[in-house]
Amino acid sequence: MNAEQFKRLEKRLGRKTGQAIADYHMIDDGDRIMVCLSGGKDSYTLLDLLLRLQRRAPVHFDLVAVNLDQKQPGFPEHVLPEYLESVGVEYRIVAEDTYSIVMDKLKPGKTMCSLCSRLRRGILYRTANEIGATKIALGHHMDDLVETLFLNMFYGSRLKTMPPKLVSDDRRNIVIRPLAYCREKDIARYARYRQYPIIPCNLCGSQTNLQRVKIKNMLSEWEKESPNRVVSIFKSMQRVTRSHMLDTDLYDFAAMSVASANDLPELDIAFDPPTDLNSGAEISEQN
Repeated sequence: MNAEQFKRLEKRLGRKTGQAIADYHMIDDGDRIMVCLSGGKDSYTLLDLLLRLQRRAPVHFDLVAVNLDQKQPGFPEHVLPEYLESVGVEYRIVAEDTYSIVMDKLKPGKTMCSLCSRLRRGILYRTANEIGATKIALGHHMDDLVETLFLNMFYGSRLKTMPPKLVSDDRRNIVIRPLAYCREKDIARYARYRQYPIIPCNLCGSQTNLQRVKIKNMLSEWEKESPNRVVSIFKSMQRVTRSHMLDTDLYDFAAMSVASANDLPELDIAFDPPTDLNSGAEISEQN
C-alpha cells in the first residue's frame, strides 16, 4: 500500500469511526475517555483514530490509554510505555497477575477466555473509577460484533451481540466501541502501514480451539462466496422487525387483532423482498 492508498484508508476509517460515535452518541463534551490498549492492532488503531478525532471534533474530550499487564511470561513491559510517550498521550500501566490465576484455575484443554475476560473487566472498571474516566473505549470492530452474534446464536440460543454502547456490569461506567463500523481487514491494513509494535497475547490469543476462531473461519468462507456478507449481517442488526421475530417479551402478540391493524407498524409487507437485496457493497459504503 502506497501513501495515497493509506490516506484514503485513513479517511475511510476516520469517517466510519466518527459516524459510529455520532449514531450512538458515544462521546460528550468534557468526557475523559479511558482507551483500553492491549498491544494488538485493534486497540492501537482505536487510540490513533481517537487522537486524530480529538484534534478536529466539535466537542472537547480527554484520552487516557490504559494497559493491563497480566504478567504473561515474556511480556515486553517497555514496548507500550515507549510507544505512548512517543505519541504524547497520557497513560497508565496496571500490573495484575491474572495470568497465574487463569492458568491455575482452568484445566488443560479448556478455553480460558471466559475467566480471563471477567478478571480483565473487573480490573479495568476499577481503574476507570480511579482515574475519573467517564467512558471506557474498547477496540471491537464490525467483524467482532458479527462473530459474537453467531457465537450467541450457536452456543447460547440467543440473539445478541456486543452493542456499540452499554452500561458496565458494575453500573458505574459507560463502555463504547467506536470501531463498530470498521472492518477488521481495513484495520489490519492500517496497522501494517503504521507499523505498530504489536504484542502477541499468550492467553486467549494463543488458543486455536476457540469457538470464535471457528465462527471467524465460517464467515471468511461465506465472504468468498458473497463479498460484504458480514456487512449485510451487521446491517440486519440495525434493522430489526420485532413483530416478525418470536420474542413475546419484545412484541405483544396476545393483543394483536384485525381491529387493531391500523395501529400496527409491520404487517405482511415485512415478508416482501428488501429493496437493497444483494447490495452489500452499497451498504458498506453507507456505513
